[in-house]
Parts: sequence; structure tokens; C-alpha cells
Amino acid sequence: MVLQFSDLEYPSCTGLLLGISCVAVVHVFAIAYHYYQLFYNFDQLIAINAKYNLKESRKNFWGDLVSHLCNPEGFLLIGAYLSFTWMFNIMPESYYSFDGGVNPLQLIFQFLIVDILQTVMHLLEHKLSSFIYQKSHKPHHRIIQPKLFDAFNGSPADTVTMILIPLSVCAQVVHCNVWTYMAFGSLYASWLTLVHCEYSHPWESVFRAFSIGTAGDHHVHHAKFNYNFGHLFMIWDKLIDTYKSPVIIKGFQFAENINNDKSKME
Repeated sequence: MVLQFSDLEYPSCTGLLLGISCVAVVHVFAIAYHYYQLFYNFDQLIAINAKYNLKESRKNFWGDLVSHLCNPEGFLLIGAYLSFTWMFNIMPESYYSFDGGVNPLQLIFQFLIVDILQTVMHLLEHKLSSFIYQKSHKPHHRIIQPKLFDAFNGSPADTVTMILIPLSVCAQVVHCNVWTYMAFGSLYASWLTLVHCEYSHPWESVFRAFSIGTAGDHHVHHAKFNYNFGHLFMIWDKLIDTYKSPVIIKGFQFAENINNDKSKME
């Protein structure tokens, strides 16, 4: 007997649409925050890289935003993954449940599992073979000085390797409900975007104290290449001795470095 698509029973798309809408709304807030920082609050947040051109980023803001939203390796590919896995019942049964609310413990587990898998995939892309690196991750690493809108500027192969594979494994390990899945996806997408910001965030010194990934940490990876492979957490890099703080790098124009230099001059 040959199974026809018409024979398949599809789940309700309510959870899928709510999830995608939630990701979109949270991302709007992230972009609004970025706009405010670039145009109104830059005196408090110092550029990480000395070559950073504030006027150019302001001038190109709307064009860069359109490119960010239209990158096929970004929201289009991730949206296709979310739709396919949801509508074809690939997700565990618990994901289709609306019972209960957001489970904080499961949310933390999701972040930890996704990030350790993403770090492993990131290391493999860098270390396994030059062919794999050039076909997947190298397009993203052509960006030496990343901006927020460069977060998904890479290649489809890189998105599959570093985002979709970790997401699919995590879904089979952590059996949460739809609300926790929505919260995780929304925060994860915005977090990956914010670590590419061209300035330091006001919370970065606190985050680094708890080994949580920051924009400064990720800029070190783009500038130094062989350090800071994690995105959400720096725990794994510290364990394998590949972590380098932006605060200690000589000549790295980072907010805390500049403030320290000013205090010495005073």
C-alpha cells in the first residue's frame, strides 16, 4: 500500500503560527533596541572595533535591515524547518500540547544543550576539513567586524550545521510544551542576533561573570578566529581552553578597555 499525502493527518497549525509570531515580535523589540542604541545612546556604549563606522551603520540601517530579514539562510530556512517539523509531526508529542506554561528548567536545558551542540558543530567546521569550512562557515567569517544585521549572513550549509541540527537534536532530548518551545525559540533567535552587535551591551560585564556569551566575546571570535566558539555560553570554551576575554586583548577597542584607559589617564 502506497501512502498518499492526502492520507496524512496534519496537526493544527495554531501552535506553529503562534510560535513564528512570537519570534517575530521579540525580534522587532531587538531591532528597536538596536535602532535606539545606534541613533540615541552611543555615548554610553563604546564601539568594540576601532574601525567601526557609526555614520555608515546609521546611513545603511534600513537597507541592512531588509538584507537581514531576506537572507535565505536566516529566517526563511529556519521558518521552513519549523513548519516542516511541526506539520509532519516530527516533533515529540509534548510540543503540540498547550497545557501548562513556560517551564524555566526545561528552558535552561534547551539553551545549554543547543549551545554545546552548536559549539561542537562550530569547532568541527573550523577544524575538521578546509573543504567543509569553505563550503559552510567561511562566508560568515569573511566578516571580520560583524554588525547585528550580519547574524544570519553566511550560507545555508552553515545554518543547517550550526542551527538546525542542534535544534533538531535538542527537540528530541527536551520534551517541553508549546509555550516553552515558543519562549526558547524567541529568545534564541534574538540572542544569536544580539551577540553580533557592533557595540557592547550594558549587561556584558555581568554576563561574562557568569560565562554567558556577549557581543564582545563573539567579536573576539571574528577577530581572532581560534577563540570563543560558543555563542550563548562561554563555559565550553573555558573547559577546552579556547576562551579569550575582550577585556584582556591588547589594542582591542572594547568599552571596558577604553574606560580603563581613561581612568588611568585621570
